[in-house]
Amino acid sequence: MESKRLIPYSVHLPEEIYKKLKIAAGERKASALVRDAITLIIEGDDSFNGGYNKAIRDVIGTLHEDQWCKVIGIEGQSFAYYLEDQLLPMLVSQNVKGKTNGKTKKA
Repeated sequence: MESKRLIPYSVHLPEEIYKKLKIAAGERKASALVRDAITLIIEGDDSFNGGYNKAIRDVIGTLHEDQWCKVIGIEGQSFAYYLEDQLLPMLVSQNVKGKTNGKTKKA
């Protein structure tokens, strides 16, 4: 089961991106937008697998928010946790070692 603890992290953005993000923040979506983008980059070799993993995590989150999944239990655990255990193996492990995203400094 994933930790729900969120750790603050500062990101420097170009002004035009900042302004667009500020508009999204007015709709209370900025943190989730940035968090999802970073997660896709870190976890995904390609956009399909990154999106697939995000969808699995979104489903797990929805299950934990659903009143019936929280109330119904199976063998001492909530239905949400039971289904999470079934879904987690579906996540695609990806190799991001050696993958460069951005400029490299030359000595």
